Amino acid sequence: MSDGTALAGPDGALRCPWALSTTDYVTYHDEEWGRPVHGDDALFERLSLEAFQSGLSWITILRRRPGFRAAFADFKIATVAEFTDTDRERLLADTGIIRNRAKIDATLANARVLAGWSEGELDELIWSFAPDPVSRPAPKSLSDVPAITPESTALSKALKKRGLRFVGPTTAYALMQACGLVDDHIEGCLVRASRGTAGS
Repeated sequence: MSDGTALAGPDGALRCPWALSTTDYVTYHDEEWGRPVHGDDALFERLSLEAFQSGLSWITILRRRPGFRAAFADFKIATVAEFTDTDRERLLADTGIIRNRAKIDATLANARVLAGWSEGELDELIWSFAPDPVSRPAPKSLSDVPAITPESTALSKALKKRGLRFVGPTTAYALMQACGLVDDHIEGCLVRASRGTAGS
């Protein structure tokens, strides 16, 4: 049983313990999670998927990501903003995604809001809440990784104030972790070591 510290995977390299339960997680952990993501459409995708993940395991979303991308036009904000009631009904019947009415409606509503923003505005807003990495020592175990932070609470409030939905503080922090605003790879993890991240 893991104590939450970095564990050796099949290749002998140390990783965050959550990454070792499936090969899908290993790939996601090694190649994506915690790496900086920029661009409004890319961040809209991550924000949407984190909202769909609420109440579910991330592996469920990760394995359906191709279906989500197909259903939501690769999360191109301008395209999703033009989705009609017919598109909404299509999404509600699509077994390739999570057919949650509230989450689908929030994604469509968010796209319509974001379509009215200037290019780069979502990127700039989200990244303005990235904390100083020097002030964040590497977590020694999973128990040192928070579910929310003052920054994620502030980001959630800012997004909600601008009209976005399904962006609570926990979802906002998961977004910050996934998109590299914070580095929550455990001390000793190969990803953190490869970056020479402060606090490693």
